[in-house]
Amino acid sequence: MSAPEPPAVSPAAPVEPADPVLITPEPSPLPSPVDLSTPTPTPVPQPAPTTPAAHTASAAPTTQAPARTTAPTRVPPPGSRPDPTWLSQVADATGVPRRALEAYATATLTLQREKASCSLGWNTLAAIGQIESRHGSYGGARLAADGSTNPRIIGPALNGEGFASIPDTDKGALDGDATWDRAVGPMQFIPSTWRSYGADGNGDGAKDPHNIDDAALAAGRYLCASGGMGNAGGWRNAVIGYNRSEQYLADVARVANEYAMRVPR
Repeated sequence: MSAPEPPAVSPAAPVEPADPVLITPEPSPLPSPVDLSTPTPTPVPQPAPTTPAAHTASAAPTTQAPARTTAPTRVPPPGSRPDPTWLSQVADATGVPRRALEAYATATLTLQREKASCSLGWNTLAAIGQIESRHGSYGGARLAADGSTNPRIIGPALNGEGFASIPDTDKGALDGDATWDRAVGPMQFIPSTWRSYGADGNGDGAKDPHNIDDAALAAGRYLCASGGMGNAGGWRNAVIGYNRSEQYLADVARVANEYAMRVPR
């Protein structure tokens, strides 16, 4: 999106305080989640993640180029799901709820098929999901087995008071507010952006921003629309386009790197 346009998302709540990261390395894209159709019983071996750089007096966070994502054994077929063993191991290691991780990993597999040149790592989607809604649990919400959030996660009115000013664009259909837009769902999409990037990530025929499968795929497509994320500049441009804040960029990189470092090798 060009600079004058509103951000794609707005956090449902202020981001939890983070260490003042002044130089933050780009998250290491971890290997692709193993598809059920592959004969490999365990996750693909993972490259070592980068580690956070030392703090300096730099005025803004920067990023380092990540290693390229390791390819899966073969291109997953349509409708494929991540390997259950991989999901369990990574969920246990990172603390990402298994149902949320399934959505991020499935979106990653889909995008590898749709746009392999994007090089989006699941840990970037997971970091965004943590910052935006704590993986669909903000405000006491819970993820149902089908990926829907209950109750729905709806951000504050974007009325210009502490947030961008975005008059209603959906007549309240997604956010229940016919006066101002509000960011919605586990990935906190603004209704106008959802109209352009909404996705059906679970194959049920609906595009629902309140469903983490749909929201994760839409977020991935939005990030990949900016170009490849396989280098520092591309990764930075994609994430800053999701929410135009240098602190947000630093927080996403920090959380994604934390997930990377917790994954067993």
